[in-house]
Amino acid sequence: MAAKRVSRAQNRALETQPTLRVMIISGGTGRTAQTVLRSALAQFPERAIECQVKAHVRGVRAAVAAVRQASRRGAVVFHSLVDPKVRAGVLHELERLGVPAVDVLGPAVSLLADRLGEQPAGRAGLAYELNKEQLDRMEAVDFTLAHDDGQGLHDLNRADVVLVGVSRVAKSVTCFYLAYRGIRAANVPLIPALPIPKELVAMPPEKIIGLWMNVDRLVAIRRARVAAGAQGVSPEYCDPTAVDRELRWARRIINQHGWRALDVSYMAVEEIAREVRRLIGK
Repeated sequence: MAAKRVSRAQNRALETQPTLRVMIISGGTGRTAQTVLRSALAQFPERAIECQVKAHVRGVRAAVAAVRQASRRGAVVFHSLVDPKVRAGVLHELERLGVPAVDVLGPAVSLLADRLGEQPAGRAGLAYELNKEQLDRMEAVDFTLAHDDGQGLHDLNRADVVLVGVSRVAKSVTCFYLAYRGIRAANVPLIPALPIPKELVAMPPEKIIGLWMNVDRLVAIRRARVAAGAQGVSPEYCDPTAVDRELRWARRIINQHGWRALDVSYMAVEEIAREVRRLIGK
């Protein structure tokens, strides 16, 4: 019983703790500072934070304005600025306003400059340029995970491509194949009983691609899924007549909104991804 009382007390304490506000100021993408912040926050798993990222801050005026905004919000600052003038302006304003801050790159760059006997390049975004392919891939995979099966509609417009279609036409697996190649891919199911999400309709039509199959192929795939132990499927899920009706409805929706479509009945995932990339020019 004593252990339970402590646990409840801890929970009450966590609920009353204020949200920590953090502002990241970066001359590049801000990924370096975000990585450091995430690593540090792993030691405080129960704490809620509110993080704002000011990326591509290249001028002193913009950097100082970001510090002043952080001060007004009561936020702490993580900055990864390498331009000497911008960094000096931020350090001065942080000290003047008394804003708690972490200089993510400064100490490391200074130490290396001393040991190597060279002046740093002082150019923002070099880390991103050196690791662009890997970082783009990581960001795309994170995006696709957060936007699988109709999730994350609030920022669907950030997608490079959105795949739509009925259940089991290879939307998810194609999205992850694309994400591994650095393409932010989302997928939204077309379900006759549900309205088309307004966020999807608001997307530029050239970013949306419908996937569809012939009836026989889709019925075979769905029956295999049921045989593998899929739960909660309706009797119509594998019924050829119902599937045909569902596909016809989805094709009408795709045509109605002017979305392009691919017949993926007998295409491997890599073939579907290749066609999608061709259609979106990536």
